[in-house]
Amino acid sequence: MMFSIKKILLVSGIIGCMGNVQAQISPPGLGDAKTAFWSAFGVKQQLDSLGKKQSMSYIAIGRKSSPDNDNLFSKQAIFVLNHEVYNSFAPNQQYSYAISYRRQPQYESDAPYDKENTEQEFRIYGRYAYTFDLGKKLKLKNTVRQEFRKFFDADFHKVEEDFQLRTRLKSQLTYNLSPKNNQKLALSAEALFSISHLNEHDQHWNSFGYRELRLAAYYMFNIPHSPFTVDIGYMNDLIRGSKSIHHGGVHYLAADLVWNIPYKKRETTDQDHLD
Repeated sequence: MMFSIKKILLVSGIIGCMGNVQAQISPPGLGDAKTAFWSAFGVKQQLDSLGKKQSMSYIAIGRKSSPDNDNLFSKQAIFVLNHEVYNSFAPNQQYSYAISYRRQPQYESDAPYDKENTEQEFRIYGRYAYTFDLGKKLKLKNTVRQEFRKFFDADFHKVEEDFQLRTRLKSQLTYNLSPKNNQKLALSAEALFSISHLNEHDQHWNSFGYRELRLAAYYMFNIPHSPFTVDIGYMNDLIRGSKSIHHGGVHYLAADLVWNIPYKKRETTDQDHLD
């Protein structure tokens, strides 16, 4: 355990104050497992002619293994719908706000790890990011993200965890590998802290504290002569108090495809003038 903590601190220190890559769709936490797979299809649209405002909508699925095997496709893990709007309101500064729906099967903690129930989540969040340009090829981007998460069972009844407030601090270093196909490499670290309101015998809050650390590496490129960007990555999710943390965390393979839509000026019609 002490070795894992030292490894976490070392990697976090190397990565430093780094942030998000705009096209990248990072995997969510999928619970205890050995391996997991995450795939998303996103639509990124420029909302103004200056390139300061944009939106990202995506649909995604996740699969995972059981805690005692390595088949990352063996169990359904999550289904996600997400919509986020970004505004680069000042040089090197950006804020965004989003709404998300997630449907996630829950499995028993002991073998044979059968499905126990299904949990639904509605999430709203906002984030602020600051980017540092370190020459022509390197960028550092700090991001703080605050989330409100509300949980239900499959029939919209209450579950043990009523709602949660979660704070995420993410840092990422982006290196421009080559201008050909806009190839990039990104390394990131994200720490997650939360507090939850619980629906138990007497409703109460648990304590605010550190829950997870997510370390990731991504390779990104544009598909030639197309509006699509591909992101292929690896993530290591270190969940506090989980079985998986004793064998190095949950190991993710991730891939997403993003369709980039440029801004199109709306044509003015005679009817518009009459209105």
